[in-house]
Formats: sequence, C-alpha cells, structure tokens
Amino acid sequence: MKPGLLEVMRMNRICRMVLATCLGSFILVIFYFQIMRRSPFGVDICCRKGSRSPLQELYNPTQRSLERVSPPWLELSNTAVLHQMRRDQVTDTCRANSAVSRKRRVLTPSDLKHLVVDEDHELIYCYVPKVACTNWKRLMMVLTGRGKYSDPMEIPANEAHVSANLKTLNQYSIPEINHRLKSYMKFLFVREPFERLVSAYRNKFTQKYNTSFHKRYGTKIVRRQRKNATQEALRKGDDVKFEEFVAYLIDPHTQREEPFNEHWQTVYSLCHPCHIHYDLVGKYETLEEDSNYVLQLAGVGSYLKFPTYAKSTRTTDEMTTEFFQNISSEHQTQLYEVYKLDFLMFNYSVPSYLKLE
Repeated sequence: MKPGLLEVMRMNRICRMVLATCLGSFILVIFYFQIMRRSPFGVDICCRKGSRSPLQELYNPTQRSLERVSPPWLELSNTAVLHQMRRDQVTDTCRANSAVSRKRRVLTPSDLKHLVVDEDHELIYCYVPKVACTNWKRLMMVLTGRGKYSDPMEIPANEAHVSANLKTLNQYSIPEINHRLKSYMKFLFVREPFERLVSAYRNKFTQKYNTSFHKRYGTKIVRRQRKNATQEALRKGDDVKFEEFVAYLIDPHTQREEPFNEHWQTVYSLCHPCHIHYDLVGKYETLEEDSNYVLQLAGVGSYLKFPTYAKSTRTTDEMTTEFFQNISSEHQTQLYEVYKLDFLMFNYSVPSYLKLE
C-alpha cells in the first residue's frame, strides 16, 4: 500500500458512513465544526489586530472560508477529518511510545533551531531536509520579506539556506518562545522515511560537488565500514556505497559519537512532535495540496502558491526498493528500528520490500 493511502481510505470511510445516515449532512457539519473548534491548548486562540490568525482559520473558519467551495461543508470537512487524523496519529504514537519519544522532558532553545518563524502571518514551520524544505524556505522568505521577494522561484536555492535570511524560534527569549508556540500555527512536512533516506544518500554521497560531505562523513564511513580501503578512498570519501552508509547509521558508535546530520536525522528528533503540538502535518505525497492549504490558512493563498516543477531526478519508491535490495535483513531490521517512530507517527506502512527479522 502506498504511503498515505491508508489514512485517505480511513477518511473516506468515515465520511461515507456519516453521509449514509438520514441526517448525514447535518451530522457531518457538526462533526466538522467540533474538529475546527478543537483548540490544542484548551483556551481561546488569539489573533492579530484587525485580522484572523491561521489558527483561527484552521479551527474556527470564517463564513467567507466556507463560501469558497461548493458544497462548502463537504470539502472542508474532508480536509478537517484528514488533518485531525494526522494530529491524532502523532498524539497516539507519542503516548504509546512515551518511554522512547519523551526521554527529554524539557526542550532547550537549541532544540528549536529548525523552527522558522513568520511574525507577520503567525506561522511556525519546522523544516525537514529532503522534504521540499528548499521551496518552503523560499516561501517563508517571501512571507517574511515584507515585499523584498515576490516570486519564490527567483530566490536561488543556496540563498534559501542562508541562516540569516530566516528567523528561527531559538533566537527568542523563553517567554517569547512560549507565546509563539501557544498562539502561532505550527506545521511541518514529512516523507516516507526510507525514501527520504535514499534521497539524502543520493544527494550527499553520489554528487561530486558535495565535497564537504565527502570529507566530513564519507572518509569516516569508508574508514569504519570498508575493509582494505585504498588511500584515495580514505582521503576523498567520495565513493561511499549505500550498504556502507546504512552500516554507519546503525553502528552504535555512530549514535554515541554525535547526533545524526539533519539530512538523515529522524523527524521526531528534528521537530520534537511529542513536545510541540503541530497543528498541521503536511506530507510529501500530497505536497502541493497540503502546502496550498497552509497558504490559504495564512490568508495569502489568492496570490501565493507552492512552486511546483517536474524533477526527473526525484527519489521514488521504486528507486528506494532497488537501493534496499543489497541490504541484509539484519541491517534492514536495525535500520527500521532507528526510524520506527517516524513510520508510526506519520502513518507510513512497513515497506513491502523489507525483509525484517
């Protein structure tokens, strides 16, 4: 089953069951507004002067929002059920795996360096590398640039990753952090964990221009995982095999030595979804729809859309399957344990190509 299909089927089944009753439309509208009014903090959601915040639009949509679609309550209720299910999935997984997911009871400012803040639209975006984060950083630069940028695709990719171009939550005081976590709409985007992992490997270890990764990680991986490595391989580290990369990730010494690089770090370690309540969980598999929904909630959907373009080099499920063919069942099992919470938390099925022990 493809990633994300299960939750869509569950959502459609819920809607069909409700609609099948004689009071179907009335009940569904009530269910929808119950979801919308569910504030994660149990208090009224504050908003900016003279306008509504994205949190209000998410949990308490205006009549104008309802009039944008026809029939309005049906389409918006489907969206509401989908995103409520995603929020519930995260909550349930955190609760069921509390011993692992909540090892740290308190977050420090340094844990918040991946949370990008948009003061003007009251948004907090936790970026996850290899999940369209370049384009989302471009969008955040447009949203926070106050007119400096208009077309996100005119922003060079390397400029989007300059830390000074975006403000992150760790740059605020503790009271300011708490206020924003409480009153801003928080969102992130996720991807099937092993597809994301293969994407990171292909980008960082098979592209000749990524010499910094070759030097820092490639040489280390070759030294630890390759028997009889040549002096050139030990010096350059530019020919790391995927099997060696996997062996490096599951090596206990690696995990004791330093945190994973952000490109292959787990989402729950980057964004802390068991400590931070995310109002919207977007998925790479429904990237355009989910992204434009965020922009709509922020009140900019009429003039700003998520940039899309065909990219033939994108890592696919079929490609991921091929990369895992040479990984032993023992290493597959160990690697799945590393990323297990991401699979469970974001409702991704165990890949059919895995041979788990």
